[in-house]
Amino acid sequence: MTQVQVLSDKPALIAHALDLIVDKIQTTLQKQEKFTLALAGGGTPKPLYEALAQQSLPLEKIHIFWGDERYVPSDHPDSNEKMAREAWLNQVDLPPSNIHPMPTGSNDPSVDAQTHDQELKQFFGVQAGEFPVFDIILLGMGDDGHTASLFPQTEALTVSDRLVTVGNKDGQPRLTFTYPLINHARCVMFLVAGENKRPALAQIFSADGDQTLYPAKAVKPQGELLWLLDEAAGAELKS
Repeated sequence: MTQVQVLSDKPALIAHALDLIVDKIQTTLQKQEKFTLALAGGGTPKPLYEALAQQSLPLEKIHIFWGDERYVPSDHPDSNEKMAREAWLNQVDLPPSNIHPMPTGSNDPSVDAQTHDQELKQFFGVQAGEFPVFDIILLGMGDDGHTASLFPQTEALTVSDRLVTVGNKDGQPRLTFTYPLINHARCVMFLVAGENKRPALAQIFSADGDQTLYPAKAVKPQGELLWLLDEAAGAELKS
């Protein structure tokens, strides 16, 4: 099920995303023991993480992952982990064992991708050939239509037998969830803001858009797909 919601501005987008996430955490934990959330990097979700830090949440039951990571140390200014820790995770009493960052320390991205692949399989208790089911995967979208670190016309788009692979942006390696892992989620939530996103969104929502050129188009989860857009990005998609 795909829903597109266009909010008046970025603060309204963030407020709506916050409400949705808090509600999903509360309702999901009435039915199961833990809640799994994969975070997005980039500038758009930072105020969401800052808002989550102000919420009263059952932190001992929430497990945090990342959908992609730049191949830099965790204390590097470009690290998605660093951003989320500073905005949210370091501000609350989340058990350290509930935080599951992507490893970036072996000097070999493919080795670290395989390590995290195994970590995910072990955490979720899945066998070879099976895919974990995240409760929510948050995603952003670049003005080139990429999401996570699935960039246009790169090898990562074709990986179907792994949970985590190496993405590539202009020769810079990144770790990223693969399409099959993303598409097994119960809910995928895109947060997209800014007028510069309109051309890519037009291709993603067109019948003949090319998903190798606009990779976010290939995100089609078995559960909910929520596109939360601000007016600047989504005015042309209003129903």
